Amino acid sequence: MDLHAGEEVIYEGHPSWRSTVAFYLKGLLIAIVVGVIVWLIKDVGLGVVGWAIVFAIVILVGFVRRYFTVYTITNQRLRIQRGIIARNVQQTQIERVQNVNTNQSVIQRMLQVGTVDFDTAGTGDSDFKFVGVNNPEDVVAAVDRAHAAGGEPASL
Repeated sequence: MDLHAGEEVIYEGHPSWRSTVAFYLKGLLIAIVVGVIVWLIKDVGLGVVGWAIVFAIVILVGFVRRYFTVYTITNQRLRIQRGIIARNVQQTQIERVQNVNTNQSVIQRMLQVGTVDFDTAGTGDSDFKFVGVNNPEDVVAAVDRAHAAGGEPASL
């Protein structure tokens, strides 16, 4: 990320590996189903190989999705960057942030992950979210620090 003059990174992170547990469990289930189907059609050895291939793909996809999503908070802006080859970057100025909401299900609370949703002034972009971050309260505190560092009142 290219920083502007006087810009400092306050928070930078990826979705937590714990936030992808459900994805991995679904992938494991699909891999088991594929392995059983191949086992019933051919033999046990090919069933195990089929399971291993599908589950390896699931692990790789989960890792790539998580690693190549970067959430950044600076004293001037919020930024979400996604993708490897095709890149999607979403950003807004920190002074445009009006409300910061956190959302955690019971399971997410146990895993200490959650979603931080940012409401920004003058935009209809309702999908400005840091999804699956560790300790979402820390992200809210980082936004408060960004407001204070940018000279804006921390009224969140």
